[in-house]
Order: sequence, then structure tokens, then C-alpha cells
Amino acid sequence: MRYLVVAIGCVLIIDALVGDRGLLAMLKARQQYRTLEASLVRSRAENARLREEARQLREDPQAVEDIARRELGLIKPGEKLFIIKDVK
Repeated sequence: MRYLVVAIGCVLIIDALVGDRGLLAMLKARQQYRTLEASLVRSRAENARLREEARQLREDPQAVEDIARRELGLIKPGEKLFIIKDVK
């Protein structure tokens, strides 16, 4: 009888540690929660930055011009474009 109680106790302890709802599963879930929470914070910051950029593009013509110059290489009439190549 004593061995049966000890065996059942061991099974319960092992299940509490490594079972579907055991300690290890809870620790893994907490780590996953922290990872997802950090990802959510990064996504929210990126969304805020993109909203601000969209607002600037709607309201500030200079912002549109800056992007056109930087990304598309556009210049105004009368300006000269100099391309300097690095010679090695």
C-alpha cells in the first residue's frame, strides 16, 4: 500500500512538472507571452511612425519633395545632378 501511494505521488509530481498544464508548460507560455508582447510593442511603435509619416505626406509638400529626391533621384528644373563614383 505504501509503494502504491509513493508511486501515485511520483506520478502526480511528474505530471505537475511536465504535464500539459504543468510548471514547464506554464514557463514556456510565459516566455511566449513576453515575446509576443515585445513584438506587439514594436508593431505599435512602427504603426505610430507610419501614421506620422502618412500625416506629413498629406499635409507637408516638402516631405513629398524630400522623398521624391531621396528615393527617386528627382531634381528641380535648373538644378544639376552630379554623380560621383568611387574609383578603386
